Amino acid sequence: MKTVYVVGTCDTKGSELRYLRDCIRDAGCRVVLVDASVSDLQTKIDDVDVHPAEVARFHPNLPKYEELRDRGKAVAAMSEALVGFIRSRHEVDGIIGAGGSGGTALISPAMRALPIGTPKVLVSTVASGNVAPYVGPTDISMMYSVTDVSGLNRISRVVLANAGHSIAGMVLNKVGLACDDRPAIGLTMFGVTTPCVQAVTRALDKSFDCLVFHATGTGGQSFEKLADSGLLAGGIDVTTTEICDYLVGGVFPCTSDRFGAFARTALPYVGSCGALDMVNFGARETVPGKFRDRQLHVHNPQVTLMRTTPDECNSIGEWIGERLNLCAGPVRFLIPELGVSAIDAPGQPFYDPEADAALFSALERTVRRTDKRRITRVSLHINDPLFAELLVANFQEVVRDC
Repeated sequence: MKTVYVVGTCDTKGSELRYLRDCIRDAGCRVVLVDASVSDLQTKIDDVDVHPAEVARFHPNLPKYEELRDRGKAVAAMSEALVGFIRSRHEVDGIIGAGGSGGTALISPAMRALPIGTPKVLVSTVASGNVAPYVGPTDISMMYSVTDVSGLNRISRVVLANAGHSIAGMVLNKVGLACDDRPAIGLTMFGVTTPCVQAVTRALDKSFDCLVFHATGTGGQSFEKLADSGLLAGGIDVTTTEICDYLVGGVFPCTSDRFGAFARTALPYVGSCGALDMVNFGARETVPGKFRDRQLHVHNPQVTLMRTTPDECNSIGEWIGERLNLCAGPVRFLIPELGVSAIDAPGQPFYDPEADAALFSALERTVRRTDKRRITRVSLHINDPLFAELLVANFQEVVRDC
């Protein structure tokens, strides 16, 4: 039978979690009820399959009992332990949890630790707000609880039953990720690099399942999450723009771990400078005051772009180069000398040869060239069809050599 893990704090959400368990069991799944309570790790509640002390054993350095009296510290510690516990289990066909803000913060990291494609449902009181900190780059389905997760009533029974039946349906009718015989590769794209990425995917479509990620911060994290999960055969990282937002302060930043998946996995990597000419903000009026006098371009009513300066481009190039140096697998990085985005071209608002030159020089100066790691300038614009052909040729080369 397929196994669903029901996770939460049974000291405060016991009736709700048992109700979820019963709904899922009645739908035809085996259920493991995991109690991640933080009030007393030694408490053993009847009819719970995994008790808090068993979960806590997976913490690398569990704080002392006195420290765990602080609820915030206790939630953080149990959350870290729960990640280790879930990773240790080999029969997790799906996972579901329910909780308030504390329970959501406790449970969601364990869900994010599971591979893409493993069904994940989280019933939460905070699901109608900003869920990015909980979902991250993964496929967690969050359901708003409507009423507080505090006992069973005519509303909570319906919401929880819908959640339980949904996870059962996902598990019992799961579509395998490997339903395509072609190996999967990841590509990063922005509106201003779309022609390039579309040309690459057309050229590779017969041989590869091309997964395109929107470079909005979370998109790049999802790209690398799949690489870490062993679901990609390589990456064509055309659009590295999230680094601009990370270093300068935009709204679509990557994390400090950008390129980390390729350093860890040694997967074939081909990259470029896509949209490194811009930092992203929301509507024009939301641009921080310190940037109001900078060169701005209203991309649409909700997105305002800011041109990166030569100094910023220098820092961006060095940052990328240092991380490419950590990649042990084959690396090819192509520099499009005639422009890095649709609006970085003669007559376009972000055309700035001086800033581009600073970026390109920093990249070439920082990247340590080896037989496996190469960086190449080409006298083409990033959206020139010939540039796409070069990306394809380089990717075919690194894949062939692996």
